[in-house]
Amino acid sequence: MLLKLITQHPQAIPQILSQTPTWVWGLLAALLGLGASQLFHRRASLVRVSIMPVAMTAFSLYGMASAFGRTTQAGTTIALWLAAAAITTGLALWWRMAAPAGTRFDAADLTFELPGSAVPLALIVGIFLIKYVVGIEVAMQPALPQDSSFAISVALLYGAFNGLFVARAVRLWRLVWQPRAAVATAGLSA
Repeated sequence: MLLKLITQHPQAIPQILSQTPTWVWGLLAALLGLGASQLFHRRASLVRVSIMPVAMTAFSLYGMASAFGRTTQAGTTIALWLAAAAITTGLALWWRMAAPAGTRFDAADLTFELPGSAVPLALIVGIFLIKYVVGIEVAMQPALPQDSSFAISVALLYGAFNGLFVARAVRLWRLVWQPRAAVATAGLSA
């Protein structure tokens, strides 16, 4: 409905934007700042690269709960979200298991050296837009969360974005585990 409204009545856009709570724009600014910081080569702690996938998963879960938490299909929707995240993670790791070229892990100070990438920004914006559009759709059509096709679509979208975040984190964590695995293997052969 939102897409139809925007394409057929573009004059509705300012009204939709003006009715958006102010805190949403603050959240968007913070998320854009976080994503933009990853466009450039940087060092990040092990904790920092681990927090982002957790935070984006929590944001998605909040979006799922706020849209579908009071519906009879809430459990099914959450299960679809988890399945989509797991499948997307698996496919993304199957497609590329290695961390991006130029990524290094310093075990001494538990930091990563990361090349710049637009992927985190795109994923952050994607999850934000899903939450924003779903919020607008549900505000315009309060019964929409009961629609199975809507719930499935939203769950699959959130799951796909979260799966890509998790795959990125797994690629980085593999750099953490590799030296320890090599040390353990060397100790066994001695």
